[in-house]
Amino acid sequence: MITARAAATFEPVGRSVAAARTFVRDTLQGWGLTDIVDDAVVLTSELVTNAVVHAGTTADVVCIRADTGVRVEVADRYPEREVPLQSNGGHHFGHPDREGGRGLLLCAALAARWGVEYTATHKQVWFQLDFPDRPAGTRAAGPALPSSALPIADSRVRVGVVQVDSGGLISAWNEDAQELFGYQPEQIIGKPLTDLAAWPHTPGTSTGVAEALLLSRWEGSYGIRGADGRVSPVYASHLRIRDAEGEPSTVCLLVRDRERAVLQSPMRGANVDTAESAERGPATDAFEVFIGSPAPDDLDGLLQRTVERARDMLDGDAAYLLLATDDETELEVRASTGLPSARQRFARVPVEAGTGRYGSARMPAVHEDLSAVPGAVPLLVNTGMRSVVTVPLKVEGRLTGSLGVAAESPARYSNEEALRLQFAADRIALAVERARLTELERLRRGSLSFLVEASDLLAGTLDRDQTLALMAQMTVPTLASWCAVYTVADQASEPELSYVLHEDEDRIDGLKALLMKIDPPEQVPTGGARSWSGPYDAAHAAALRTSLRSLSLGDSARPSSGPGASLATASAVGGETVVLPLVARNRVIGMLILGKPTDEHFRQENLELAEDLSRRAALALDNARLYSERTAISQSLQRSLLPPEQPEVPGVEVEVIYRAAGEGNEVGGDFYDLFPIRDGAYGFAIGDVCGTGPEAAAVTGLARHALRLLAREGFGGPAVLERLNAAILDEGARSRFLTLLYGELWPQHDGSAVLKVVCAGHPLPLRLRQDGSVEAAAEPQPLLGVMEDLELYEQTVTLDPGDVLLCVTDGVTERREGTRMLGDDGLIDVLTTCTGLTAGAVAARVLRAVERFAAEPPSDDMAILAMRVPEPEPADA
Repeated sequence: MITARAAATFEPVGRSVAAARTFVRDTLQGWGLTDIVDDAVVLTSELVTNAVVHAGTTADVVCIRADTGVRVEVADRYPEREVPLQSNGGHHFGHPDREGGRGLLLCAALAARWGVEYTATHKQVWFQLDFPDRPAGTRAAGPALPSSALPIADSRVRVGVVQVDSGGLISAWNEDAQELFGYQPEQIIGKPLTDLAAWPHTPGTSTGVAEALLLSRWEGSYGIRGADGRVSPVYASHLRIRDAEGEPSTVCLLVRDRERAVLQSPMRGANVDTAESAERGPATDAFEVFIGSPAPDDLDGLLQRTVERARDMLDGDAAYLLLATDDETELEVRASTGLPSARQRFARVPVEAGTGRYGSARMPAVHEDLSAVPGAVPLLVNTGMRSVVTVPLKVEGRLTGSLGVAAESPARYSNEEALRLQFAADRIALAVERARLTELERLRRGSLSFLVEASDLLAGTLDRDQTLALMAQMTVPTLASWCAVYTVADQASEPELSYVLHEDEDRIDGLKALLMKIDPPEQVPTGGARSWSGPYDAAHAAALRTSLRSLSLGDSARPSSGPGASLATASAVGGETVVLPLVARNRVIGMLILGKPTDEHFRQENLELAEDLSRRAALALDNARLYSERTAISQSLQRSLLPPEQPEVPGVEVEVIYRAAGEGNEVGGDFYDLFPIRDGAYGFAIGDVCGTGPEAAAVTGLARHALRLLAREGFGGPAVLERLNAAILDEGARSRFLTLLYGELWPQHDGSAVLKVVCAGHPLPLRLRQDGSVEAAAEPQPLLGVMEDLELYEQTVTLDPGDVLLCVTDGVTERREGTRMLGDDGLIDVLTTCTGLTAGAVAARVLRAVERFAAEPPSDDMAILAMRVPEPEPADA
């Protein structure tokens, strides 16, 4: 009797042989006939080779499943093809290595029956493989459970049946419930179940009784307070239903906790009546209505609803659903029920079969006893599950996921359940794939927005420390629970821990201390995230040591902190930890470490996003490094252009205020200097180079050093400036014109000071007398750097005690706000108010007046030089 049939046609090309092998393998595996798959594939390969290669025609392959075995037929379009003859003396196919006839030789060796049939249009070779003999009633895996291993129960097992209405009040109480807990129905009906339940006793359960009564199905342990006041541990199975009036309520089946096997391992009768099933039609399959109404509008909701209904459909204890990565090499856990989902979520397992791996996820599989094949399903290790059935989710022949249902007892599932689950998976696969693609599109859009924002933030700073902080703050908590950044100064240096961040600020110090104690991860320039177990191993070792020390101390000697801090740190780094190299300009400049708390895993999409972010962050960090190096060089060079320590001038107060325009500039186009020339004589200068920035600063360096050198060589003021003018003109295209006030200062024994001044195009120096009058202390002369032949002269000024000489650059007098300018008159007005002030107070008041003149900060370089001859102190009476 034929029970199933499949057929396919293959073109006369070489790749058709592999396609035919795949067709036969998938067909027989789909029928659950794994015992004969290999033989069938070998025979089909040889026969199809004969048809498409040697005969050169198309090949028709038909697989037929009957009660006793499988028949495979291979037909070609070359009926005249000679076939070897059989004789009474046996088969005479020639040497096994000869090309022709080898397929028939294999048929004779492997098949139970085989033959060749001819028609006018084609030749057909067929073979039949019988099912292997199995003892009646046995399965492929899972030993029979010995009587000694059966659970122990009372001679009469009582099952309390309690019905709870939508308000949580008990509405029904059966006789077994009376015997178990001692309450009569009239004592208990109408009271809340929460008055009796001591919640919870199930390890790891945080669900309260109110929440459990709202779930469609729940199983677990808790306590019931009996009439005598004692709490009895019970095992409960809750099923939410609707009564005849449509009102929701929950039926609770309660047994003593030691008799939980009664509820966990229900009796399984004969197979579902196929006639009744056919009469109901496929639309009434339990999985057909799993989505419900309204359907979940998000992927996570759809997947969670799927696993719950799959578990209910096969009466399982747990279920899980995995989605395939784009390359179909790994599966990622996305939903589960009855399993520690926090530990399993986003865990990844390989697709293909192998030792200790998930097993082939491309075909349905039934594991009757996982204890006989440890590690066959890694997701179920240490979960108490013994049997499992898994089926693939496929869309257009592509693997998109895997759905599994597991039970705590062995041998719960057969091929029939696998086919039912596969039918359900086929119906939901397309909906899941659509929802996955929708979520993926949403995530990609979010990722693009995230990367754009991250790029803007990273491009907005060139400060190294701020870049490190931004890198960490962008990953925590968006991509990870904690983050650490290691930096590498150069290829010969060891990685240095530069920044640590945790979403819980109280964990940062403990995490940083932990990372400082362990060796940094190895520097690997290749891209992509790689796992790092260092923090996990070190944290758990430290927590163990701390716990042992705490136990070894008496209560009186126990440290106040206890092991809590170590355990908290171990929990914080107990999940997946990955290392992403920071590579910029073909050099590893650091590593970005991302971590999850205990038992959590990264989503593949988040890892890919983190890789993109690490590339941008690495370039930003390297730019910040280069900027810091160049800034340090620039500042060092600028500081070399500033005068050294200001000398003390006997009998004269001197104060200098210098401000360079532009962020990060210490030297600009304005400059000043005060230096000793010889005993009793001092040179001073204040000048302004055309322009600002490095070009102007270069001329200021030339001017300051030339002034010192020429003055100390004994040249007078006019000769010093004329030679400086020639040096500036020698710079050619790099030259800048320069305004300069240069003078020589001689403190006198009578308390006055004599100055010889040359003012070359500079704002005139102002003299403030004791009576408050202000006058120019020099006459204007041509500026430097314009004309070759200059004839300059010096003027002599005597400062009496109490007099002030103020010298400024045009950054003071040209201070503007709109059309208003401070100007020479404004500066004179400020100086007239400075009578009796020290040189420092005069300079400070001028600076304050400049800053207050306009709301905007000054945009030009500015130098202020104030010199004052102090008044003699009055003699004691």
